[in-house]
Amino acid sequence: MAFEVPALTYAYEALEPYIDAQTMHLHHDKHHQTYTDNANAAVAKVPELSGKSAEQILEDLDAVPDAFRDAVRNNVGGFLNHSIFWSVMAPNAGGPPTGAIAEAIAKAYGDFSLFQEKFNDAGLKQFGSGWTWLVLSPGGLQVLSTGNQESPLSMGLEPILLNDVWEHAYYLKYQNRRADYLAAWWNVINWNEVNRRFSVAKG
Repeated sequence: MAFEVPALTYAYEALEPYIDAQTMHLHHDKHHQTYTDNANAAVAKVPELSGKSAEQILEDLDAVPDAFRDAVRNNVGGFLNHSIFWSVMAPNAGGPPTGAIAEAIAKAYGDFSLFQEKFNDAGLKQFGSGWTWLVLSPGGLQVLSTGNQESPLSMGLEPILLNDVWEHAYYLKYQNRRADYLAAWWNVINWNEVNRRFSVAKG
């Protein structure tokens, strides 16, 4: 089955004033669609990937022939990263975490504000384009950043929460003020989905 851009579960303007509707239209309808189209084209050239999910492909990139690996990494990664990104945001959301992820963050970082600082710092220090992540590793929760469209799945890590620090994610509203975007983004986090992802990752 071909990869398809998932429909948003909220209106394009629903994340205002933190993420503007014009950015959502361009990001979801244009950027994500392009990654999805290119992912389908890349996978079609590798018959052994037929029928595999994006997660399965990214978990075993070494199985992709060298000639196609970069295209698969970049575009299947771009497809999946964005698909997760839309799901961990919601209108009328944000605030401190709840449930099991709140307990895990408190255990790992001592305080939610300290975790926010660490997460935002990883986003600020990501040179150029990329993503900031909270992942579940064998040793517990871990904050990291990746360049371009790389996925923690390729490192044996389970994505729990992510923020897009490519300029197309924020430049129309925040221009070069990535720090302001990172700070505002906490107002739209869908902690219910983050808890769901955390539960699946642990299970």
